[in-house]
Amino acid sequence: MINAALAHLASQLNQSLKREYSLAEDIVVVSNIVEPNGSVAPNVSNKLVMLVANIEKDTVPQHQSSQAGSGRIAVGAQPLFLNLYVMVAANFNGTSYPEALKLISSAISFFQRQAVFDHQSTPDLDPRIERLILDLENLKIQDLNNVWGLLSGKYLPSVLYKVRMITIDSAMAVDQVPTLRAPRVATHQE
Repeated sequence: MINAALAHLASQLNQSLKREYSLAEDIVVVSNIVEPNGSVAPNVSNKLVMLVANIEKDTVPQHQSSQAGSGRIAVGAQPLFLNLYVMVAANFNGTSYPEALKLISSAISFFQRQAVFDHQSTPDLDPRIERLILDLENLKIQDLNNVWGLLSGKYLPSVLYKVRMITIDSAMAVDQVPTLRAPRVATHQE
């Protein structure tokens, strides 16, 4: 599900940037910036790199259940609502730095115009995802330093979004319980 959400966001951003700059190939990739061994990840040079910086549980107080028939309710595992912290970083080398700034600005502009992705606005959104809502996150310099220290140690022009409403639903009933019925009240005629 997380991969489908990022792939969708990258695809939508790629389409927008291709139209805006008449690009022939994708400029946005979903990837790490560096490999676990410290080497530069393949295919990220001169690209906007979209990556997951963090995943957190979003607590939602509602309980999901459905009617199972014959006076019973199917009780399933509650869906898990996740917030993804998604970084978009412009990974361009020295002479292409102005291009990096131009593209990161265009990415910010795109996600400002379209901060909600649902099946109505983007019909190709994975059917398991109801919608994605992007909120721009502000990071203080120290927090930004910490994030980049974890990612690669080298700052790149970037923006961090909180992506809300990623839902992981097992869609399986765990148990069936009888439904509650109102007690029958005797009337004077009985």
